[in-house]
Amino acid sequence: MPIIKYEIFIEAPIHVCFDLARNVEVHTETTGKTKERAIDGVISGLMENGDTVTWEAIHFGVKQKINAKIIEMKKPYRFTDVMVKGAFHSFTHTHEFIESGSGTIMKDTFSYISPFGILGKIADKLFLEKYMRNFIVNRAKELKRIAEKNIVEADPPRKPKA
Repeated sequence: MPIIKYEIFIEAPIHVCFDLARNVEVHTETTGKTKERAIDGVISGLMENGDTVTWEAIHFGVKQKINAKIIEMKKPYRFTDVMVKGAFHSFTHTHEFIESGSGTIMKDTFSYISPFGILGKIADKLFLEKYMRNFIVNRAKELKRIAEKNIVEADPPRKPKA
């Protein structure tokens, strides 16, 4: 079972990072390359513990649907979603947030089991694990960009007093 781990420092408060990571519209924005969009369940706003969403996206040129459910949430430090139905045999994605100095460390841990037994394991080695790592990393970098842009826009520089 491949396990993909990635962490990134975001110059934004923990609650901002946590909320952006579970925001359906932000998820759609951070996965633009695959045209991912929510089509069922929670289709806008912030996801909460127990919520489900069905994502439709294009991966490897094929339109796919994945139904995921948030099974655990400890605000603003952690939440975990799992695949209920979709292209994988199974997956678990844990999102962790740790206050660090002036910002937040966001950690992703994504573990999955490919379908099709031995053929799935071969696909992991040939291309799938790299593809999924790039997907997780790119989404984290986009989330960082959005979080840091929002902080700058929310707190414009002050003019010095004369």
